[in-house]
Amino acid sequence: MNHSELRVNGDRLWNSLMRMAEIGATPKGGVCRLALTDLDLESRDLLTEWCHSEGCDRKIDPMGNLFFRRPGTSSDTRAVGSGSHLDSQPTGGKFDGAYGVLAALEVIRTLNDAQISTQLPVELVVWTNEEGSRFPPAMIGAAIYAGVFDLEYGHSRSDLDGRTMGEELERIGYLGDSLPDDHQFSAFFEAHIEQGPILEQMSLPIGVVTGVQGVNWYDVTIIGEEAHAGPTPMESRKDALRGASDLLPQIYRIATDSGFDARITLGEFRIQPGSRNTVPSRVEFSIDMRHPNLHEFDRVDQNIKNIVNLFGKESGLQVEIDHIWRSPPIEFDPNCIDVVRNSAKTCGYGFNEMVSGAGHDSVHISKVAPTSMIFIPCDGGVSHNEFENTSKEQAEAGANVLLHSVLARAGIAG
Repeated sequence: MNHSELRVNGDRLWNSLMRMAEIGATPKGGVCRLALTDLDLESRDLLTEWCHSEGCDRKIDPMGNLFFRRPGTSSDTRAVGSGSHLDSQPTGGKFDGAYGVLAALEVIRTLNDAQISTQLPVELVVWTNEEGSRFPPAMIGAAIYAGVFDLEYGHSRSDLDGRTMGEELERIGYLGDSLPDDHQFSAFFEAHIEQGPILEQMSLPIGVVTGVQGVNWYDVTIIGEEAHAGPTPMESRKDALRGASDLLPQIYRIATDSGFDARITLGEFRIQPGSRNTVPSRVEFSIDMRHPNLHEFDRVDQNIKNIVNLFGKESGLQVEIDHIWRSPPIEFDPNCIDVVRNSAKTCGYGFNEMVSGAGHDSVHISKVAPTSMIFIPCDGGVSHNEFENTSKEQAEAGANVLLHSVLARAGIAG
């Protein structure tokens, strides 16, 4: 067989995606499968069953990252890795993360079907808590693997109910002891839906991802004073929510003034005491800021801090900003980018070279291994949404490019 003609089984890949989507399925067609919940446990167990049936050994590290290895023939144990995540947003879609995991599984299944041995091992990876929606910050499992944070920090991350990642890993039985040195990668490829509209607008099936824009996360707290809604005159109040309403337009204006590439999102709000006839005494909200250019990324970061701190001095309210996460813009490995580009050509697919607007586990993996990503279109560019969708043909195309990218780096034995 001419190996350049090798293709994945698109029907099998699609059926696996739909089966995984049943776990945490929502009425609108999405999924709610938060990290380290019982539903996350169920998805991990199902994947384990599938991988064991393909002859892959499983190892689990102390952050619950999963590694399923298909052996190679060489004495070099540095695998070609591929994968993504299985956790979702609270109102997430069925393809975000899961597509990259199951595309990697389909690569292994296809190699087994064709009885192809590779020189280097091929390893499917599931990274823990990529979304960060339950345990901020995002991409924490990959970050611990890459040495960005230490294990104590990872285990101490807590959800809104005070449950820590370490406790929840132990509870669901996925607190492993495998070490990063057991899983060194010669290369790593992550397939993913684009989560934006560019490929669809260009009518192209493949995105060759050259890098990822930077992300900063902040938590802002505004503290005023509780007062009765009736007797307290407006001018006498220290209303934390009214203060927030004055500050928010200033924060949004930073993005508007910083040009097309800047992104600022305020996605979480908490108001205390939460009574309709009491003046709010405390408002907490999050800021997500992104930019692909490092100089502008740092400039916008400083502008946000300056605006918030100046507001605290002038408003008469206590204002605090906590910079909880910084992930600067990154560029992927040129050779891995070439591999993805050439694999798309081998498969006969048109492609667009692009920078990812969303953060991914590959951001951290790129710090310790040559890395690149493969994008496929999603309908309307919609993601982090229950209506997130792609087609069977697009999913198959991305998996074919992933297959040939993995083969290019793992090498065919014999």
